[in-house]
Amino acid sequence: MIITRTPYRISFFGGGTDYPAWYREHGGAVLATAIARYCYITCRWLPPFFVHKSRIVYSIIEDIMRVEDIQHPAVRECLLQLKIHDGIEIHHDGDLPKMTGLGTSSSFTVGLLQALYALRGEFRSKMQLAEEAIHIERNRCGDRVGSQDQVSAAFGGLNHIRFAQDDSIAVHPIPLPATRLATLQQSLMLFFTGFARVASEVVGEQLENLPRKTKELTTMGAMVDEGVRILMQGDMDDLGRLLHESWMLKRSLSSRVSTAEIDEMYGCARKAGALGGKITGAGGGGFLLLYARPERHAAIRRALGHLLHVPFDIDHAGTQIIFSNPTPQEKST
Repeated sequence: MIITRTPYRISFFGGGTDYPAWYREHGGAVLATAIARYCYITCRWLPPFFVHKSRIVYSIIEDIMRVEDIQHPAVRECLLQLKIHDGIEIHHDGDLPKMTGLGTSSSFTVGLLQALYALRGEFRSKMQLAEEAIHIERNRCGDRVGSQDQVSAAFGGLNHIRFAQDDSIAVHPIPLPATRLATLQQSLMLFFTGFARVASEVVGEQLENLPRKTKELTTMGAMVDEGVRILMQGDMDDLGRLLHESWMLKRSLSSRVSTAEIDEMYGCARKAGALGGKITGAGGGGFLLLYARPERHAAIRRALGHLLHVPFDIDHAGTQIIFSNPTPQEKST
């Protein structure tokens, strides 16, 4: 049996420039962090004593005879990609709900690949896991996904990630002193808006608008370098102000990025002392990320008392195998 633990992520700046429709022409970059909230994948060879050949357990339970019949797209395509047709059992557990802008689907794919390779006694680097997850989600599953979620899930940490026109990816960790890292963590707040959204529906309109939003995306891309500068040597509160500027720009990319309810939540948070923030992921729902001085957090929690506050720390490890007890694979007859 193999159990993997893979973090979710929060993107601060540059979201949207990690889509191939943009970076293959202009290059792209994001400033993002993995968070210590996780996706867990348990995987083992299933002994041939059951009516079904394989079992996949997530929000539903699939008992199947053929890999091709698996309903879960990422599970099916990962198994087909690795040419695994023998009996297998896969369980998924997550700390946070799906479709909420934290890269949960990519964390699932990265963690599943890590588990499957480990089950076969094979090793893949973090970059290999990220790139293979991108391929499976984008090309095999047909999802409209960027390239940042898989990288943050695989590598962990606070990173400046660059996407080149030739599809190569460079990961540059931000080496913050412990005191500045603590200041950053103590200034961030995360609230669940109470509703999820289908990212592809939000992303679709954004991608259609790309030719008309070159100026906005170029500016948002430049904010990545400014965000890195602030983290390294600037006034940390400027990060909150820059988040506000970035959110105002992001809202202009598509009518689906924000809603009247989200705007009201954000407005309440700003009145209570938040310097800036954003909706995580493509927008339209999910989690509201805020930056505020710690002394304003109590007031913000009161102002958003109807929302669930979710404390979090930064994850520094990325996807990991947290339990490994491989057993011989029993070939089906």
